[in-house]
Amino acid sequence: MSEPPGAAVSVTEAPPQADTPSKPLAAQRVLPLRRPGRWIATTVVLVLAAQFVHGLVTNPFYQWDRFGYWFLRPTVLDGLVITLEVAAYSAVLGLLGGILLALARLSKSPVLRAVSWTYVWALRSVPLIVLLLFLYNFSALYKTLSVGVPFGPAFFSFDESRLATDMVIAVVGLSLNEAAYAAEVVRGGILSVDQGQHEAASALGLPKGYQFRKIVFPQALRSITPNYVNQLIGLIKSTSLVFYVSLLDLFGTVQSMGSTYPGDIVPLLLVATVWYLILTSAVSVVQFYVERHYARGATRSLPPTPLQKLRAGLTDLRARVRRETAI
Repeated sequence: MSEPPGAAVSVTEAPPQADTPSKPLAAQRVLPLRRPGRWIATTVVLVLAAQFVHGLVTNPFYQWDRFGYWFLRPTVLDGLVITLEVAAYSAVLGLLGGILLALARLSKSPVLRAVSWTYVWALRSVPLIVLLLFLYNFSALYKTLSVGVPFGPAFFSFDESRLATDMVIAVVGLSLNEAAYAAEVVRGGILSVDQGQHEAASALGLPKGYQFRKIVFPQALRSITPNYVNQLIGLIKSTSLVFYVSLLDLFGTVQSMGSTYPGDIVPLLLVATVWYLILTSAVSVVQFYVERHYARGATRSLPPTPLQKLRAGLTDLRARVRRETAI
């Protein structure tokens, strides 16, 4: 039967449950997910690395005493200076040539586009050693070079063999090769700039040269820098090929000393390896700070430097130790 209107309805309440004891929030710990595969892989890598280092230190075939003798010898340092000079000149000239080739490739002139494309195609197809040897024997094809009216009289001429020294041949060959690769790096960086930036600059009536120098190229450098630094590292290693055009760079000096002292071939090769590691590491450090500089305005916060990463890691470690000891 239904209850009459206005009648009170009794509701049976559930008996109150006893409060279960719970740990305070500070005493509760979140256990991390166990990852045995990661620990196994880490252990294997550490064991292999320890074996490799142990072999380097204990194997008498490396002759570390001879390595220390040759590492700072004047003849090795002279070859290192030549390597730095060739790499520096070639990097600057190659980048300038790459910028010109990239602009020609992006121009509206079909002739400039065709010439730039042909140059990049040809120089990227020819091995660097072939290019260097061709330039080394260039005087056999053209004994004299002249400057004057095209297809007309020459104003003055000079002997090509006197101009083309070993240093000039090495720098020209590496620069021509580097420009072909730098052109594609620069072109890709320019194309990575948003088209709205070009349209905004054109709407303001800015000259094309000013647009490129102040608006387009600074933004393109964010994309160009890491790619060109990879090219620069390859360029430093490619300087070892100038030994074949009679220029005694670092590798050429090591090869020459190895022929004179055949018992020291391995320590001499280690000397060259360590110096190349030092040079490429220095370039990588410069790359980091250049990328960090051009990241301003593009990211909310700049990437931390290695020192800042170390400080942050130590701070996290101290905080973790405090939490563990508090528990």
